[in-house]
Amino acid sequence: MKIYTNDKDININNWQNLIRDSSTASFFQSKACYDAYTQLSFLEPFIFAVAEENQLVGLACGYLMADGGAVKRFFSRRAIIPGGLLLDENITDEAISALLKALQQGLYNKGVIYIEMRNYNDFSRFRKSIVHSGFNYQPHLNIHVPTPDVVTAFSQLNDSKQRQVKQTLKAGASCELSHDIEDLKAFYQLLTKLYRRKVRKPLFPYEFFDKLHQQSFTRFFIVKKANKVLGGIFCVQSDKVVYEWFICGENNKTEKVYPSVLATWKAIEYAAGNGFGYFDFMGAGKKDEPYGVREFKSKFGGELVEQGRFMYICKPKLYIFSKSILNLTKKILSK
Repeated sequence: MKIYTNDKDININNWQNLIRDSSTASFFQSKACYDAYTQLSFLEPFIFAVAEENQLVGLACGYLMADGGAVKRFFSRRAIIPGGLLLDENITDEAISALLKALQQGLYNKGVIYIEMRNYNDFSRFRKSIVHSGFNYQPHLNIHVPTPDVVTAFSQLNDSKQRQVKQTLKAGASCELSHDIEDLKAFYQLLTKLYRRKVRKPLFPYEFFDKLHQQSFTRFFIVKKANKVLGGIFCVQSDKVVYEWFICGENNKTEKVYPSVLATWKAIEYAAGNGFGYFDFMGAGKKDEPYGVREFKSKFGGELVEQGRFMYICKPKLYIFSKSILNLTKKILSK
């Protein structure tokens, strides 16, 4: 058994084969995604992999993040693994254990407070081994929209969403793929406003969108009316799936214009018209908590799935203290 902690030591063909064959594969575990992380100045990418008998059987890649100034950064340093682990169907429990032990120790040494795996596939067959290695499973929902063809995909939208798509188009709005930098800047301004007022979570700097929007795996749709940007959706794609990464829109119910609805539909339409298996909403909140975003997403005809997340606390005392500090900061800023 061998552990790798540098992408240069991993055979690219073996990596691609694992992506092709694994039931837990997603875009976010690909070499293309990892390389994109390395181009960004505001995060620190990492990779850990395990081989059995010279065959790559497991891989974890993600990034380290921290927010704000020096003090807040110290209390918010975390490791995120989008997509969760990339695992061979026949990986042994020993290999999973070895991979996670290397991951835990390596990230602990980097000062990480906690590690979060955000699963975009079904990990139920591997859950026992992952939990046995010290990770806590947390239920978390997602929505997959099947995209067999455009007609079927549109028919899956509920009546209100079909109507809002038609009304938005009738009102003179359009939604098209864009590579224009001015469109991107306007989209980011709207997205920043959304995160500040409603989402209230850290948003990637503009650098992320600027460096990724021209990549071959990115699909950026922009909604306009009379040349004014009203919203858009920033997606990435793998061979089988289109993922919604970021979306925003300024609805105008008086004029019957619904940019976020049109943007979502256009991304689904793109998936359906280009041979993708489904459209992935990348999260629908916690099962027992009301979540308006889940209600919105559920009206596009998708299947609600529980793929969950895995959490490992590297530094328990600091984690508890940092949560109280960050919660206090949120209360102060919200006043």
